Amino acid sequence: MKRFYEDVTVLAEDGGFRVALDGRGIRTQGGRPQIVPSAALAQAMAAEWELQGETIDTARFAFRDMADYAIDVVAPDPQAARADLLPYAETDTLCYRAEPDEPLAARQRLLWEPLVAMAEARHGVTFTRVSGVMHKPQPEATLAALDRELATLSSFALAALRNTTSLAASLIIGLAALDPAADIPALWDAACVEEDWQAELWGKDDQAQAHRTRRGQAFAKAAEFAHLL
Repeated sequence: MKRFYEDVTVLAEDGGFRVALDGRGIRTQGGRPQIVPSAALAQAMAAEWELQGETIDTARFAFRDMADYAIDVVAPDPQAARADLLPYAETDTLCYRAEPDEPLAARQRLLWEPLVAMAEARHGVTFTRVSGVMHKPQPEATLAALDRELATLSSFALAALRNTTSLAASLIIGLAALDPAADIPALWDAACVEEDWQAELWGKDDQAQAHRTRRGQAFAKAAEFAHLL
C-alpha cells in the first residue's frame, strides 16, 4: 500500500488519545475508534506512522497491532483473554527443569529460580518445580490467585502480556516484563536458556539466531507498549 497521508498528529478524545492522519482519527481493524489511555503510547503509535516510507510496511506497526487487539478482542471479553493466558502458568517453562545432576539444571537454577521466587513473593503464590518433562499440575490456589491478578490488568496491559507471555512460553516472565523497572534483555535471556544451551553445545545456527533476535525484539516491543501505558 502506498503512503496516503502527510500529517500525523495526536488528538485528545473521549478521555484518551488517538492518532490522526491528515486530521482524521484512526480506527482499529475492527472499525472501532483507536483510542488509547496515554499520550505517551499515542505518540509512540504516531511515530510508527511518521516513520513509514512511500510504501507502508505493516510489519512496523507493533504498537498499532497491540492496541487494535486490546480494543477489538480483549475489551469485549477480558475473561476469555485471561483464560488464554492461564495455561502458560500451568506449564510454565521456568518450572520445568533438567534433572538435578545435569549441567543444564545449574544454569536453569541460576537464571530461573530468582524469577520464580520473585513471582511467588509478588503474587503470594507457590509454584511447583518439576524435574524432567512429565506434567505436574500447579496448585489450584496459585492459578486462582494469578487469575485474580490478571483481572486487575487493563485490556491494553493484557494485550501486551499476551505477547510477552507467548514469546517467552512463561507467564512468570510475561508478568515480570510489565514492570517498568524490569531488565528486559535479562528476561529474554532467561526465556532462551534452553535454546542458548543447545547452541553452546552444538554450535550456533545463523537462521536460528536471527529468529531468536526477531522474537526478542517483539518481546521488547510488547514490554515497551505496557510501560507506555
